[in-house]
Amino acid sequence: MKRTIIITGGAGFIGSHVVRLFVNKYPDYHIINVDKLTYAGNLENLTDVENMPNYTFVKADICDFDRMLDLMKEYTVDGIIHLAAESHVDRSIKDPFTFAKTNVMGTLSLLQAAKVYWESLPEKYSGKLFYHISTDEVYGALELTAPEGIDSPFTTAASSEHHHAYGEEFFLETTKYNPHSPYSASKASSDHFVRAYHDTYGMPTIVTNCSNNYGPYQFPEKLIPLFINNIRHRKALPVYGKGENVRDWLYVVDHARAIDLIFHDGKVAETYNIGGFNEWKNIDIIKVIIKTVDRLLGNPEGHSLDLITYVTDRAGHDLRYAIDSRKLQSELGWEPSLQFEEGIEKTVRWYLDNEEWMNRITSGEYEKYYESMYKDR
Repeated sequence: MKRTIIITGGAGFIGSHVVRLFVNKYPDYHIINVDKLTYAGNLENLTDVENMPNYTFVKADICDFDRMLDLMKEYTVDGIIHLAAESHVDRSIKDPFTFAKTNVMGTLSLLQAAKVYWESLPEKYSGKLFYHISTDEVYGALELTAPEGIDSPFTTAASSEHHHAYGEEFFLETTKYNPHSPYSASKASSDHFVRAYHDTYGMPTIVTNCSNNYGPYQFPEKLIPLFINNIRHRKALPVYGKGENVRDWLYVVDHARAIDLIFHDGKVAETYNIGGFNEWKNIDIIKVIIKTVDRLLGNPEGHSLDLITYVTDRAGHDLRYAIDSRKLQSELGWEPSLQFEEGIEKTVRWYLDNEEWMNRITSGEYEKYYESMYKDR
């Protein structure tokens, strides 16, 4: 094999798309998917590649330093793409300790295992890379100051239909960290550890900070799959506050493409922001989802609008995130491939066509199956 790469969290939402892309695109790479299979990890996301000769799944916890070091040695790993993380803000508010353990100590465990193994080699860090995937939430929040219709500074083929911004400021790679939730604080800490391992030990590292992802295989606690499923079953659509919070949305396959490009062509010790050039207020995206689901289910237009239910706002709810991806665009030539309306159409169709997958998730059946499959390993 030309390269051996560990992808952590590869049974999760974004991770499964990255695993699939690398396994299919690089038959001469050995892809090791390391996942603890917590509630958000689901090997059913990867049934199309699970028997590929260049793919190996390992059930393991990144917090287990000895196991991580053994895996590095066993598979002679030369690259790590680190996606494994607790990522749901609401869960972090209720259980911050789990987020600190997984996101901070898990990352540190993985970094130290890579350091010990790579420094034991004759070539040491030559040809090695630790690539850490983070979030735009580490930057804090932006002002929501501009009225709708202000021109966006971004021009891409994927942004032409929804081409406005909700403020004058955007997150840059140089934006000062200012996390507001236990989740974003844990991710900020892990980012600092990754950069520290470059500065202290000379480990080749890259950090990327990405905006909200959407698409197939997303765990249905997140807004888009949750609301698609609730509309199908005529359940309430809980909207925080007035739904005025703004997020920048990126189709998950475009994120996987960016990770591939940055892993191979990005500059060591650099940070790259990955965004969709695509800002939406929560209430507006919810109305797009309602309109799309109702149309595809054959319901009259507006049929499900009555399901919208405004609830007490989330504690510390950041008002606006908006990513400036122009560094990635200018240096490496990446840009989103889909307009949001096209991406939402594909996403809604996928969830409606994969009702059994959703039912196994919401019932917990998928967890019981894989618990029995791996209980003795």
